Amino acid sequence: MASMSLTSILTKSHNAGAMVVRNPWSSRVFVPVALRPFQKSVRHESVTTQACDKAADAAGQGTSELKMAGQEMKDKAASTAEDMNQKTKDAAGKAADTAQDLTEKAKQTAQDAWGSVKDTTQKIKETVVGKAEESKDSIKQNAEKVKREMDMKN
Repeated sequence: MASMSLTSILTKSHNAGAMVVRNPWSSRVFVPVALRPFQKSVRHESVTTQACDKAADAAGQGTSELKMAGQEMKDKAASTAEDMNQKTKDAAGKAADTAQDLTEKAKQTAQDAWGSVKDTTQKIKETVVGKAEESKDSIKQNAEKVKREMDMKN
């Protein structure tokens, strides 16, 4: 059985183009390797490796583009926030200026009203004093008239 197995192995090896080498120390069977399938495999692996490299490069480029887009979005958001902050400060400054202007206008209006009140009061005083003088003169004249008429009757 052992020789049968060895014979069948040798037959199959011979059909495959194998060579048997025997020497006193060992027996070896050399089986040639078909180069074409191996070369196809290497070519296939080379193509596959190139495709993987291209895919990795594309993924790296895509990642870089995403990073750049993210940075641009971040920069735009920061710029927008800074613009809004500046606009808020400007609006607050304008509001403070407007409040200052309104305060000045209110103060001027109050001063004008007080001046008007003082002028009106002075005019009333002059009118009253003038009327009082007129009344006094009229009373004096009437008193003199009454006195003369009394002197005439006496």
